[in-house]
Amino acid sequence: MAEIAARLLQTAAKRDPDQKEFLQAVKTVVEGLIPLWEQRPELEEVMARLIEPERIFTFRVAWLDDHGKIQINRGFRVQYNSAIGPYKGGLRFHPSVNLSIIKFLGFDQIFKNSLTTLPMGGGKGGSDFDPKGKSDAEVMRFCQSFMTELFRYIGPNIDIPAGDIGVGAREIGYMYGQYKRLTHAVEGVLTGKGQTWGGSLIRPEATGFGGLYFASEMVAYQKQEIAGKTICVSGFGNVAWGACLKAAQLKAKVITISGPDGYVYDEEGINTPEKIAYLLRLRATCQDIVAPYAEQFPKSQFFPGKKPWERKCDIALPCATQNELDANDAAMLHANGCKFVVELSNMGCTHDALEYCQSHDMIYAPGIACNAGGVAVSGLEMTQNSIRLRWKAEEVDQHLQRIMKDIHKQCVEAMTQFHKPNDYVFGANAAGFLKVATAMIEQGCV
Repeated sequence: MAEIAARLLQTAAKRDPDQKEFLQAVKTVVEGLIPLWEQRPELEEVMARLIEPERIFTFRVAWLDDHGKIQINRGFRVQYNSAIGPYKGGLRFHPSVNLSIIKFLGFDQIFKNSLTTLPMGGGKGGSDFDPKGKSDAEVMRFCQSFMTELFRYIGPNIDIPAGDIGVGAREIGYMYGQYKRLTHAVEGVLTGKGQTWGGSLIRPEATGFGGLYFASEMVAYQKQEIAGKTICVSGFGNVAWGACLKAAQLKAKVITISGPDGYVYDEEGINTPEKIAYLLRLRATCQDIVAPYAEQFPKSQFFPGKKPWERKCDIALPCATQNELDANDAAMLHANGCKFVVELSNMGCTHDALEYCQSHDMIYAPGIACNAGGVAVSGLEMTQNSIRLRWKAEEVDQHLQRIMKDIHKQCVEAMTQFHKPNDYVFGANAAGFLKVATAMIEQGCV
C-alpha cells in the first residue's frame, strides 16, 4: 500500500532530514515494494526496524603527512543488519563520504548480500580521506590510524570490511597489517587482500563479471542473446574493466568508457587484450582521465565534458558512481534504442531516471542485484580463508556465474509471484527483503 510506503519514508525523513542519498535509497525500496505491502502489511514493522541501523561508529582519524603536519579526517562504520550473517560491506575513501552516503550504501548492502544466498549481513564504512595525490607513506599512515580506531569493532565472525572507491589492494594491505599488529591474529577480517596472503582470484574484476552475467540472464529472459549486443559503459575503474573483459568473452561489444574529463567512443569496441590491458594501466596511473585512451587508439574519439549516454546502444551499464545517469540521460538512451539499463555502480541512476526507464519500456535492473558480483566473490574469499584453501580462477568464476544466475532467478520468481513482469526493482528488493525479514521475525525483537 502507498500509505505504508509513505509512513516508512516519513519516519526516515523525520529522523534524518538532511541525508538525501540515504532517503533516496529508502524511497526506492519502500515505494518499490508497494505490491508486497498490499499482501503482507504486517511486514511494515520489520521494514521500520530494518531502516534504522543496528549501530553506527563515527571516529576521528589523525595522521601525519610527509611534511610532519597532523591531518584530521572523519571515519565511519555502519553495522546495518546482521540477521543472516556477520556485517559485510566495503570501505570507501573519498572526499564526498559522509554519513548519508555510508548509510545508503549499507542499507542497499543488506538486500544485495541477501540475494547472493551467502550468509552475510549488511554494513558499510569509509572516510572523507582522499588517497589521490598522497604518497604511499601518507596512505599507509592514514590506513594505520584508521584501523587503530576501527579494529575493536570488527572481526571474522562480526564484521568483515572490503574495498570500495579509493580502497584497493594497497589500502587493504596497510589496514590488514595494522589489524595484525593490534590483535596478534592472522584471520580473514578483510576481503580484497593480496593474492599471496589470502586474497581471492578474480576479485578486482568480479563486479564487472557479475554484472555481465546478470545482463546476459536478463537478455536471455527476453528470448534474446547478449552476443552481438552493443554496450555503453561509464567509468573506467575495476568495474568497467571487468565489464569490458567479460563482454568481449561473451561476444558483446563495449563502445564507451568515461571519466570526469568526458568519454571515449570506440566504434570498433573495447574488446581486444591490448585495449583492455591499456584500460587497466590507465586506471593505475590515478590521473582519473580517459582522454589518453583516444590518443593510444586513434580510431576512437574523445568527447570532453560529456557523458556516454548519447551513443546508440542496446545495453547501458553505469559503472562509475551514484546518480550518474539522470532522466535526461535515460531519454537519450531511449531515443537511441537502448532496451536495458543495468546498474553496476551503487544507485547509479537517479530516481527520476528509474521512473523514466520503467515508463518507457526500458528494462531497468538495480545495483543491489546487478553489482552483487563483487561482494559475492568477497564472500567466496571469506570461505577460502575459513577452510584455508585457495581456488583457481576458473572455480571462483564458476561460483560467481552460478550466484548471479541464482540472483536473477530470485528476481524473476518474485516478479512472477506478485505479477510485476520485468520490474527488477521490485523483484530484487522483494526477494532480498523477504529473506532478511523472515530471519528477523524468527530471531525475535532484534
